[in-house]
Amino acid sequence: MNAADFTITQLKQAYQSGDLTPADALKSIAEAIDSKDGDIGGYLSYDLDLALADAEEVDLSLPLGGVPIAIKDLINAEGQPCGCASKMLTGKYKAPYDATVVRKLRRAGAIPFGRTNMDEFAMGSSNENSGIKICRNPYDPERIPGGSSGGSAAVVASNTAVAALGTDTGGSIRQPASHCGVVGLKPTYGRVSRYGLVAFASSLDQAGPMTKTVEDAALLLGAISGSCERDSTCLDLEVPDYTAALDKGVAGLKVGLPKEYFAEGLDPEVKALVEAGIKQLTDQGAEVVEVSLPNTEHAVATYYVIATAEASANLARFDGVRYGHRSNSADDLLSVYEKSRDEGLGSEVKRRIILGTYVLSSGYYDAYYLRAQKVRTLIRDDFNHAFKEVDVIASPVSPTPAFKIAEKLSDPLSMYLADIYTISANLAGICGVSVPCGAITEDGKDLPVGLQLLGKPLGEETILQAASTISDRA
Repeated sequence: MNAADFTITQLKQAYQSGDLTPADALKSIAEAIDSKDGDIGGYLSYDLDLALADAEEVDLSLPLGGVPIAIKDLINAEGQPCGCASKMLTGKYKAPYDATVVRKLRRAGAIPFGRTNMDEFAMGSSNENSGIKICRNPYDPERIPGGSSGGSAAVVASNTAVAALGTDTGGSIRQPASHCGVVGLKPTYGRVSRYGLVAFASSLDQAGPMTKTVEDAALLLGAISGSCERDSTCLDLEVPDYTAALDKGVAGLKVGLPKEYFAEGLDPEVKALVEAGIKQLTDQGAEVVEVSLPNTEHAVATYYVIATAEASANLARFDGVRYGHRSNSADDLLSVYEKSRDEGLGSEVKRRIILGTYVLSSGYYDAYYLRAQKVRTLIRDDFNHAFKEVDVIASPVSPTPAFKIAEKLSDPLSMYLADIYTISANLAGICGVSVPCGAITEDGKDLPVGLQLLGKPLGEETILQAASTISDRA
């Protein structure tokens, strides 16, 4: 019996029946990792002894009592490495504290177990930018799992984890969830604390669940949501019981279809599967309404100005002085900065730091960064207007299924453009979920496709309500 085959709900039932103990589950998952993850590369490390020590004190009566949760490698968990899949930090930094999301997981009885692979410092959409090792799609190892939370998606899909946490700055939960056939939810900005996350773009980052079912996503979201005195952007609001929304059905729900998201560039087979998923909603009584998000065409450019500017500021701390990699060949202060960052950071991270530093530099701030913030407001206004007419917006997650490894590495712009359907939600600060809606067969392999449901700010209950109608695994 592989405990990682279970959903959260099933594992809790196994504990209650006495068929398993948390220690049994941890050992079983470790065996699954050892036997299967060598071909996938979803994990960067795990510490079974530390997890077993946590399991000795766990309270099984808690909502997530004894449930192991894999953690993306940029979320601090006390006593565990937090390397951001970068040579700058891997092997050089162990977290001395828990991120708020990890602290809340522990409070709910969960056990943080395993550090998942990712694009270095969360900068990428394929997990090919990991500074440590490549991660592969469990459905076809010749293809990418998506990114930046590719490792979290891959370990859930390959049944080497019960569930995982990822982070989403421009689609980094939803896109790999789509490519790996799991559920991935990006909460409203401020619904979940960012304290203890190594920042990429502070006004865009959000942590969220990656699970096998919509019910598990609701359980995990409820555990990690809520106020945090250490994060001034975190909302001090009551956390609802998200699982209560799953049985409401969708009769009378208005579903918006943005015409800009179903235009040129969308793979016809992806479109057909997404439309079939939407039909499940209408068959259950939902009403489809066409909406427009006219500033979608500016979203990618706006995102890559704002995100890189914030990345440039946030990553300035990794300079070889206080912590992280320090070059052994530096002979003065300037060369410490230059050589440490050159040796410790990968090409995609360097590209984004350079771009972000440029748009913030004297003479260019108003032309790029300030203008991008104004366009961001227009994008947010588009969603506000659309949500006056509809309850939820449905769309593809990605224009294509998972592409082959190295297929787009020489053309980073095409990689950026593939994020067109996910980026706007981060710019607007709204919530979104990717839910499996079928698969395309290519080269004899079934490649999963996800349908994206976007909700108004703090509309997680509504998107979960709709997602539970679509998912075959709910």
